[in-house]
Amino acid sequence: MSRLALRRLTLSHFRSHARGAFGFAGAPVAIHGPNGSGKTNLIEAISLLSPGRGLRGAAAEEMARLPERIGWKIAAELEAPSGTHEVVTWSEGAGRRVELDGKAAAQAALGAVARVLWLTPAMDRLWLEGAAERRRFLDRATLSLLPEHGAAALAYDRALRERGRLLREGVRDPGWYAALEARLAEEGARIDAGRRAALARLGAAPETPGFPRGDLALIAEGPRDPAGLRAALAEGRARDLAAGRTGIGPHRDDLGAVYAAKGMEARLCSTGEQKALLIGVVLANAWAVAEDFGAPPLLLLDEVAAHLDADRRRALYGAIAGLGAQAFLTGTGPELFEGLEGERLAL
Repeated sequence: MSRLALRRLTLSHFRSHARGAFGFAGAPVAIHGPNGSGKTNLIEAISLLSPGRGLRGAAAEEMARLPERIGWKIAAELEAPSGTHEVVTWSEGAGRRVELDGKAAAQAALGAVARVLWLTPAMDRLWLEGAAERRRFLDRATLSLLPEHGAAALAYDRALRERGRLLREGVRDPGWYAALEARLAEEGARIDAGRRAALARLGAAPETPGFPRGDLALIAEGPRDPAGLRAALAEGRARDLAAGRTGIGPHRDDLGAVYAAKGMEARLCSTGEQKALLIGVVLANAWAVAEDFGAPPLLLLDEVAAHLDADRRRALYGAIAGLGAQAFLTGTGPELFEGLEGERLAL
């Protein structure tokens, strides 16, 4: 299997880092230091080597170092199955720009070069939060396996916003809705198919020792085939006009999860079981990426070790070694990473 490795990373005015230059050998990296030392900011920068807003979901202007707010820049050298690539991304107004191997590129092009997965403390309540968080989680997993999923999601969101504007303005002319609903139905079917394909790949992953298997399922109401969804949208216009929003479609779906060995919904499990299930899903996602992409993804694990007992830490480090992934793990002290073979970076 090929490798995916971050070899070099430089930062300028990104979050708490005024300047930073880091070199990596390609092994797992344990990043340790006191709270506020910039550990999470560093792996957030790495997360921006993939399409989207990164592991915090922040807007580009929010990532600029204070108080300067002069804009940030990230440059990286990536060893990938397709060769060695230079990636540069920087803030520009409210958005960000990307340059790949010296040429301007769309964010979507990053998916062809690298795959990045992450797990943060904010995700610990995934099984208890509203459906929106689980949809985002599922869409990130789908994007890691099917980079074209991003284009479908963007097109769907644009049409959804435009239909929402018509609904809020009380427009009733069916001609205004027909084209938008056709686009929603077409892109919605693509989104649904991508999500289901991703779930099938995660379900095919071998169980990781030390982490329970989670049975995942897409929870969708109404049709998802293009003709059926288009008809349902047209039929629901009166209801949607009253509500001021579109009430059916992939933007309303949810992700269900069950602790397989117990037959228990994830939301009813203990805090420790929920965390272990979540890690197991991320590792299954990493396995699927390795199989489909030809190399394991970059894994960004923020403060994960601190919330695991010694046995589960050993299981996690064994899983990372088994995958052959370059993982970046953060924690307050080096003692959390005993048994993890790789590099150490103190901040």
